[in-house]
Amino acid sequence: MNIVSLARFQFAMTTIFHFFFVPFSIGTVFIVAIMESMYVSTGNSLYKKMTKFWGNIFLLSFAVGVVTGLIQEFQFGMNWSDYSRFMGDIFGAPLAFEALLSFFIESTFIGLWVFTWNKVGKGLHLFFIWMVVFGTMTSALWILTANSFMQHPVGFTIKNGRAVMVNFGALLANKQLMFEYGHVIMGALLTGATIFSGLAAFQLLKKRKLSEVNRAIYKKTMRLGLLLMLIFSLGAITMGDLQMRYLVHEQPMKFAATEAVMKTTGKRAPWSVIAFVDPKTHEVKGNIDIPDMLSILSYHKTTGSVKGMEELNKEMKKQYGTKVDGQKMDYYVPVNTLFWSFRFMAGFGTLLALVSIVGLIMTRKGHESLYKHRWCLWIIAILTFAPFIMNTCGWLITELGRQPWTVYGIFTTAQSVSPNVSVASLLTSNIVYFCLFLSLAIILIALIVRYLHNDPEELWMAEDSKNTDPFAKEAF
Repeated sequence: MNIVSLARFQFAMTTIFHFFFVPFSIGTVFIVAIMESMYVSTGNSLYKKMTKFWGNIFLLSFAVGVVTGLIQEFQFGMNWSDYSRFMGDIFGAPLAFEALLSFFIESTFIGLWVFTWNKVGKGLHLFFIWMVVFGTMTSALWILTANSFMQHPVGFTIKNGRAVMVNFGALLANKQLMFEYGHVIMGALLTGATIFSGLAAFQLLKKRKLSEVNRAIYKKTMRLGLLLMLIFSLGAITMGDLQMRYLVHEQPMKFAATEAVMKTTGKRAPWSVIAFVDPKTHEVKGNIDIPDMLSILSYHKTTGSVKGMEELNKEMKKQYGTKVDGQKMDYYVPVNTLFWSFRFMAGFGTLLALVSIVGLIMTRKGHESLYKHRWCLWIIAILTFAPFIMNTCGWLITELGRQPWTVYGIFTTAQSVSPNVSVASLLTSNIVYFCLFLSLAIILIALIVRYLHNDPEELWMAEDSKNTDPFAKEAF
């Protein structure tokens, strides 16, 4: 147990927990905006009830996401001060845009959207929620602009031992950003669609009798969610394919690790369905291969060699040296973690696509056989948790595959740690953060479960019965 490993664990813990809520918020607010658009265009009050009911789920996720984001930024200053000094000039611009533009838009228009129901025109109110969508989408853009620089540095020069930005446009035109942003956004939208489909399934599984209005709302929610699940799962798979083909050339070590390729393949590269790599001997064990498939996945043709991690490690030692700041360098990445993370991510994405196709067939008008079988509803309900596994696996691939660098090829993780932190302080802060995150998770889950004890129609009637005039006698 040392300072670097503890600092890395803390960064992983805070980022994973925060990243539970980023795609949650982006995906759910987008679908809430679609629901309100359907209400405005059709005038059907069911869509308004859907919007208000599911909109509160988005608000809960957004609130917790803000708190976890603040904690993550706080630990940057605690544990990664040398990294902050090195990268401050690069990170300053996109993070300023994220805080001063995107977050300002999100928070302002969320307030307007929440407190102006029935006080402004339907079109203006719809504009508010789409501005929230715009804020969440651009917020992700600025954060991923910074992360993409860490993966593929562009538009900078080194002055006095620090990275200095010379071309902000190059950061936005970074090819890594194009693929990473597209994949993350598709994954976030898939998250929102899956969550609403799953929660609607949970509501339909209730043992108490549902009114016809509530049942119709949950069925419409599930049908919309399944349709969007299909669209966004296919989009996520497509963007993931483009990103992985890009990594074949830009981060070949990461790509080789996701496929457990230790030795350079021949012209026809097999794809390992299952494999285990001994981290000491680098020997691949228990692998089950499909001939030519890796070439097809990598190059979209049956021929194409893939460099192995052993050869890549030798090349990187020649390029970057066997020592950096006196530290002996080894450029291997945690292959088993990346290999299985990739398969869980891709596997769940494919599963969601297949389930959405079957679900759409079983919920088509005039049949609706899915609602008659509780086991079908349970499958969709349990898949509510699948996007959180997928998103975490994707993050692990992105970040662990970049090791031992914080900024690829320029600045190492060991160089980035604060020089004045101690093992004791890191242990203490890790325990505090873990307890804090555990408490937040328990509170959020409890609030969502408590909220879902209600139904849209009952909440609607309760709200209508309240006097919303703050100066009325009944308010005092």
